[in-house]
Amino acid sequence: MKNKKQEIIKAFLDTEFLNSSDARPIRILSEYLYPRKVFHKHGVDDTIVFFGSARAPSKKKLRKILKDKENVKLDKAERNRLEKQKIMSDYYRDATLLSYKLTKWSKTLPKGSRRFLIATGGGPGIMEAANRGASLARGISMGLNIALPFEQVSNPYITPKLNFDFHYFFMRKLWFMYLAKALVIFPGGFGTCDELFELLTLMQTGKLTKPRLIVIYGKEYWKSVINFDVFLDWGTISKEDLEFVHFSDSVDDAYDYIVSHLTKFYIHKPASTEIVTELP
Repeated sequence: MKNKKQEIIKAFLDTEFLNSSDARPIRILSEYLYPRKVFHKHGVDDTIVFFGSARAPSKKKLRKILKDKENVKLDKAERNRLEKQKIMSDYYRDATLLSYKLTKWSKTLPKGSRRFLIATGGGPGIMEAANRGASLARGISMGLNIALPFEQVSNPYITPKLNFDFHYFFMRKLWFMYLAKALVIFPGGFGTCDELFELLTLMQTGKLTKPRLIVIYGKEYWKSVINFDVFLDWGTISKEDLEFVHFSDSVDDAYDYIVSHLTKFYIHKPASTEIVTELP
């Protein structure tokens, strides 16, 4: 009786192997090479990155939150958090409008020149707002999502061909930083602070060679969370290190600052300054 021929699986088709710790370098490399291929295919070289809280509600979501709390007796701390949610909803609105204006401006640039696409972490909150603004301006935008224990779901406003799902935080961060020419940091939690401080560290240590700017949006929030003057007082940073950031409280100010920077360093010609005061 003939022996059955043993089926041999090629290593690159062996899912058990590919998901093992031994194949981790292959998975890491895949999260570098696959996005790189997609970016090259679609001509993505420059982005404007929006960071911020996944918990910032839209006005529609805020109305639902308030309605659910109408007949609920709240203590002082809960009332305070609810008031803060109203402010976070304003940040959601501002992120949407700023992204809308920047996308409209980018679309006025000459064909064949640079395109500055909105890029986010792909989730809800401020990320959703920025992708939404780009969608309202009929532009394309990116979402660099991350697999999390509580299942962060991609927001519906990301351009499908530029929607990614990463496993490794550091590979996701690489693509945020590598393509970014400007970054806007809206109020957020641990993740946003992590992204901000890593970015500041890269700039301080000269690891980012191309001109980049950071707009920190929401002075009241950020100056209560991070006291940069304390770093100066203790001599742990130099005064020049604070030149990396620009604090802003208005969409128009942030827009003008970003467009001025991108025009100076990447376009070298006067930029369109279409006035947009509200969304369509």
